Amino acid sequence: MTNGPSATSGGGAGGGGAGERRARVVLVDDHRMFRAGVQAEIGRTEETGVEVVGEAGDVDQAVSVIKASRPDVVLLDVHLPGGGGVEVLRRSAALMGAGEHPVRFLALSVSDAAEDVIGVIRGGARGYVTKTITGADLVDAIFQVSDGDAVFSPRLAGFVLDAFASSDAAPVDEDLDRLTQREREVLRLIARGYAYKEVGKELFISVKTVESHVSAVLRKLQLSNRHELTRWAAARRLV
Repeated sequence: MTNGPSATSGGGAGGGGAGERRARVVLVDDHRMFRAGVQAEIGRTEETGVEVVGEAGDVDQAVSVIKASRPDVVLLDVHLPGGGGVEVLRRSAALMGAGEHPVRFLALSVSDAAEDVIGVIRGGARGYVTKTITGADLVDAIFQVSDGDAVFSPRLAGFVLDAFASSDAAPVDEDLDRLTQREREVLRLIARGYAYKEVGKELFISVKTVESHVSAVLRKLQLSNRHELTRWAAARRLV
């Protein structure tokens, strides 16, 4: 397990040049502008060694593109229309260890919540980094995952180790299960003190949509205001 991308991994942005290695990558994220930004950052093949061979914005598209292109690495968002990153992993399971060159998955998400990280790692992803990662470090992480190494953003590695050190399955939280994936994202940001406008900017949604999600969360959890919501989230270690 690698505790964050290493500048010594061969072929990445810090690994001595793109001429030595190549990695074929598929980008899976439901925000088109984010995909475009990642491609602009890492997809300069002659400089980085990374070739973006496909993109997808939901689960069905992702499974189709992955099966058609058989990339080295899939950069996978956790929250996607159609079932999320875990569903992509489930439906792509036959490719993950198959053949001479298996498909590897690296989660790339705004979320740093334990249940999101543990969910995709249990599903078969080789690593998990947050969207605050630099382009150079992301390239390094791609090559490490392509080689079969596990890569995590530093603060995430600890609770991944803790989770897998325990033989007990994570308990089911029925209240949390009532929320959609998007509602969970909004919940965490609101609980961290984000204003509605900041939440909208972070998740690429309108303020009105944020307000609708907050209202739905409060109704489903039978809470009265964002202060109660913050206490609820803190009690479950979601923030």
